[in-house]
Amino acid sequence: MNILILGGGGREHALAWAVLQNPKCDKLIVAPGNAGIAQIATCAALDIEDGGAVANFAEENAMDFVIVGPEAPLAAGVADRLRDAGLLVFGPSAEAAKLEASKAFTKEVCDASGAPTAGWARFTEAEAAKTYIRDQGAPIVVKADGLAAGKGVVVAMEEQDALDAIDEMFSGQFGAAGAEVVIEEFMEGEEASFFVLCDGETVLPIGTAQDHKRVGEGDTGPNTGGMGAYSPAPVMSDAVTTRALDEIVRPTMAEMTRRGTPYQGVLYVGLMIRDGAPRLVEYNVRFGDPEAQVLMMRLGGQALDLMLATARGRLDKMQVNWADDHAMTVVMAAQGYPGAYKKGTAIRGLEDLPETSFEMCFHAGTSGTRGEITASGGRVLNVTARGDTLAEARDRAYAMIDRIDWPEGFYRRDIGWRTLEPEAS
Repeated sequence: MNILILGGGGREHALAWAVLQNPKCDKLIVAPGNAGIAQIATCAALDIEDGGAVANFAEENAMDFVIVGPEAPLAAGVADRLRDAGLLVFGPSAEAAKLEASKAFTKEVCDASGAPTAGWARFTEAEAAKTYIRDQGAPIVVKADGLAAGKGVVVAMEEQDALDAIDEMFSGQFGAAGAEVVIEEFMEGEEASFFVLCDGETVLPIGTAQDHKRVGEGDTGPNTGGMGAYSPAPVMSDAVTTRALDEIVRPTMAEMTRRGTPYQGVLYVGLMIRDGAPRLVEYNVRFGDPEAQVLMMRLGGQALDLMLATARGRLDKMQVNWADDHAMTVVMAAQGYPGAYKKGTAIRGLEDLPETSFEMCFHAGTSGTRGEITASGGRVLNVTARGDTLAEARDRAYAMIDRIDWPEGFYRRDIGWRTLEPEAS
C-alpha cells in the first residue's frame, strides 16, 4: 500500500523507519520530511496544516493510508478533511484533538469522567491569575492553554517565577496559545509516559517510556520539548498500568464518546505517579517526541499493523508483541536551545553511523545543504539504540554520539539516570 506520513521531525523519521520494516508498505512519502527522512523515503513540500492541500496531494499520488504525526494539523482538522475525502487516516478529529489543543478542555473532561488530576483554575486576565497564585503560593504550575510546541509550561518553585510566567504568557510569547492560562496544583512523584491506541471503542496499551524534559543534567534548567527518553518505564508496573487504564484512560474515552467525539488514534497519557497511584499530567493526541523514537525502535514493523487496525476500527483483534528489551534515545540539540540558537551549522560523521534494528540516528531538525547535513532546528538528532538491558542500550547510544562531529551541538549525558543510578549503587 502507498502511505503518506505528515511531519518532518524525529518522531516522523522513527515512524517512517518502522513503517518501512513492514512488507505492506509499497511506497512511502513524508511531507515535508527532513534530511534524514530523505535518505529512506520520498519527501514532499506540502503545507500539512491545509487539509484541502493534503487531501488533493493524497489523491493525486494514490495514497492508501495517511498517518498524521504532529499535533498542529490534527488541531487544524486535517484528519477530518481527509476522512471526508474517503481516505484511511490515523489521527483524531479536531474536536477530539482538543484533549491536547486546550488544557482547560482536558480538565473539564477529567472532572466529568472522574479521572484523577491536579487541582486547577483557568484565567483570561493576568491580574486575576496573579491573585490566584499569591493565594495558592508556590510551588505551582502555569500552562498556556493552547498548543505551544511543548514549551508553554512553567513549573514554578518560587512564587515570583509563576508571576513572571503570567506576564510572559499574556504578553504574547506563545501567541494565541497564551491568551488563556491554566494554573495547576504542583504534583509530586515520578513522571511516566503511557501510550495507548483507541479506535473509538477498544483501548490497546502499546508501551511506556520516560522523557527528560529539563535541558540540564540531573533534571535541571528550563523545560524543553524533550532531551531524551527510554522504554519501558519501570515505574509503570502492571498494577500502575491497570489503574491508569481503569481510572484515567477508559473513563476519558467513554466521556469523549458520550460527547459525540469518539477518539481514534494514539493517546499519549502523561502521568505523575506517587505511592503507586497515577494522576494525569496531560494528554497529547499524537506519539510523543522523543518517546516515539524508542517505541518505534522496539515495535518495528508491527507499528504499521497496529495503526492500520486503529484506523479501521479493528483494534479488538490486535495484540502487541513485545520483545524483552530496552531502548534509549539521546537528543542532540543546538547550543542555546531551548532559547535562541544558531541554524546552518554542519554535522559530520553521520554517514559512518550504523543503521540497524539496534542502532539508528533519527533526524529531528536537519536540512541537506550543498551536500552537507546541517542543523535547522533546536532539537536536531535523536541517537537511538536498543539492547537486552537499559545499560546496554545507553552504551550503544552514547558510543554513536562519540562518532558524531558537531561542535555546535550538546546533549545530556545522564539519560536514564533515575533507573540506571540505583543499579550502579
